[in-house]
Amino acid sequence: MKTKFILSLLSLILCVPAFAQIDFNKYFENKTLRIDFALSGNAQTQSAAIIQLREEPVWGGPIKNLIDKFNYGGYYVNIYDKGSNKLIYSRGFNTLFEEWRTTKEAETETQSWTNCAVTPFPKSKVVVELTARDKKDMQFHSLLKMDVDPASIFIDRGKLKENKIYQIQNNGDSNEKVDLVFIAEGYTANQQEKFVADAKRFTEALFATPPYTSHRSDFNVWAVELVSEESGTDISGKGVFKNTALNTGYYTFGLDRYLTTRDIKSIRDAVWNVPCDAIFLLINASTYGGGGMYNFYAGGTADNERTPMVFTHEFGHSFAGLADEYFSSTVAYQDFYNLKYEPWEPNITTLVNFESKWKDLLPVGTPIPTPLTGQYKDKVGVFEGGGYISKGIYRPMDHCMMRDYAPFCPACSRAIVRMIDFLSDK
Repeated sequence: MKTKFILSLLSLILCVPAFAQIDFNKYFENKTLRIDFALSGNAQTQSAAIIQLREEPVWGGPIKNLIDKFNYGGYYVNIYDKGSNKLIYSRGFNTLFEEWRTTKEAETETQSWTNCAVTPFPKSKVVVELTARDKKDMQFHSLLKMDVDPASIFIDRGKLKENKIYQIQNNGDSNEKVDLVFIAEGYTANQQEKFVADAKRFTEALFATPPYTSHRSDFNVWAVELVSEESGTDISGKGVFKNTALNTGYYTFGLDRYLTTRDIKSIRDAVWNVPCDAIFLLINASTYGGGGMYNFYAGGTADNERTPMVFTHEFGHSFAGLADEYFSSTVAYQDFYNLKYEPWEPNITTLVNFESKWKDLLPVGTPIPTPLTGQYKDKVGVFEGGGYISKGIYRPMDHCMMRDYAPFCPACSRAIVRMIDFLSDK
């Protein structure tokens, strides 16, 4: 018994360095290093290249939880101390380019899309690495590495346009809170009051939804009054194009309801002086639509009757890395998940490594997979269908916010709370 205890203790000690806290003040200033980069490629290959680096005046992210423990997303940005080669910062994220690579268009075309990643601003020389997850083995492989000297004359330190910022909710130090930023899109100069009112309405919708309800004090909420020349957004499938600040539009990948933008630079320019953990583009339109990518941005229309639920659903993608749990709707993706491997999202499984998901939340005696019968229908289980696929992928409950706007299931709720705790340095 004593030997088992010692071995268990040794195992615990050996695991600690993987997520040991990094001394923020030793390595970083309380500012942001913004990395603008291009992703180029097609369905078969991709590459990355740096466009520019910017120093920005605010770092709103955590200062204790600097190493990402989740293993979420299709990409990672890693920062290594140049002198010691020690990993001092990492964060996973998704991009719209990653989704495009799974479409039919990517089988015959090669494109290049601009993207941005942000990290704390280093005090001394570092190595910046971008990695991408290969769906053939679900492992991350390096796309590029470059040395960065924070004193370099080639880092842009200029001010950008200072948009009017309205703080909806202030609960304390941004390094210890989740900073949610709403950005106005498709609101003209005389519609900014409407934007702030819409942002307040969305804020109340979020915190009326468990588990956010009991974590309101963990959030600061901001509204950036970005002015568009015209009201609305593009509807390219109907020949409608608007001159807006963030160049959003419906018909992403040909889907009428998929409302996004490729203009990531304009998004980051809008929040250059705002502490920011999560971004939601509040789009001044009434037609149903939206989209969200993990640790990148989410967006949705302000005035559709289903708006509050669409917002909460899309924010589930961008904030907590939650997967779609529906499997019968039309999507543009092809073979989005490799069924030979466990998907990284916390709320779907292929049963390859179900122990890493919500197995501990199952009631005793629950069969795996779980039949959709009266005995199990309204309980946590392992129900087939999810991630756009009807066979081979499983979801935690029959109904959930990530499938059909029902309340978040326990697996999704836990993932949300874990992300709140991580970003608020708990």
